[in-house]
Amino acid sequence: MPDLRIDPFPSTGEFNALWSAAWGTPAPRDFSPILSRSLAHIGAYQDDRLVGFVNVAWDGGIHAFILDTSVHPEMRRQGMATRMVREARRVARERGAEWLHVDFEPHLTGFYRACGFRPTEAGLIKLV
Repeated sequence: MPDLRIDPFPSTGEFNALWSAAWGTPAPRDFSPILSRSLAHIGAYQDDRLVGFVNVAWDGGIHAFILDTSVHPEMRRQGMATRMVREARRVARERGAEWLHVDFEPHLTGFYRACGFRPTEAGLIKLV
């Protein structure tokens, strides 16, 4: 089972390799500036190789947001994403967040419900 690390700062190469494998596209940019402003982020490492990742963004107050949950395809369906989200939840609470939000596509409803999330009303505007 991969080791979970709190607030790792993977190199751009490590992050791009995971992102490309997990999402099928190149990483959109260098994530270092984003991670430096996050409430927390969790990395999963197998033999020092980044194989999973989740970011916890926040509003600087009591609201935190799960973003970019990513698992390498070779490591899926083993509970790693669940472990990362649960660890993100624990760390966010420990760091003062009172609410943890997540947006997801319909096919991930069961996963996020199993992680403890409940449906809410929300709104969305596409800006670009």
